[in-house]
Amino acid sequence: MNQYLSFKGQIFILGLMFGVLSSAYSQQEFGGDLKVKAAPVKKKEVKEAKIKEVKFSNEDFNKIKSYEVQGLDKNEYKVPEKEDYDAEKLAKRDQDLGVVKTGSGTAKVRYRDAAYVDGDKVRVYLNYVIIEPEVLLSGEDQGFDITLQKGLNRIDFEAINEGFAAPNTADFKIYDDKGEVISSNQWNIAQGFKATIILEKE
Repeated sequence: MNQYLSFKGQIFILGLMFGVLSSAYSQQEFGGDLKVKAAPVKKKEVKEAKIKEVKFSNEDFNKIKSYEVQGLDKNEYKVPEKEDYDAEKLAKRDQDLGVVKTGSGTAKVRYRDAAYVDGDKVRVYLNYVIIEPEVLLSGEDQGFDITLQKGLNRIDFEAINEGFAAPNTADFKIYDDKGEVISSNQWNIAQGFKATIILEKE
């Protein structure tokens, strides 16, 4: 038994000594400390892109045709003159309110101040004859009835003044003998100018 333990003890001591010697040899081999170095990253070469230079000769440019739109009408639009936007200049001219055709035997004409009541006055003509020498426009409808003659019946509204706020303005409507509106419009005229509408009886 003692011999068996003695033999095992000898093996243990030999193994212990071998381990110590191996550890010492390993430290000397790797410089004392074990260090792991990462493998260097290989860099890929980036090739520069080649830019191709395109050259045109004069002959090439002569072959290029301009783009043309076919089938369009010529643009004849003209920019309006400044005075077309000038309310004061527009008011200083006679105003044509158009021609209205009707089969009615009579017409009822009604008008009132278009904005706020500011003292606008008008003189009314029927076929160049004064039928209302002076009318003060109010906020309520007022007017007259006429019997239409066959053919043209001309009505003129002449601005006697412009009230407190220029120009002379009014809304008006004309009704036929059935009470239907056949004309609805507005005039904006300076003092001394006329707004004219013609009723044509068919």
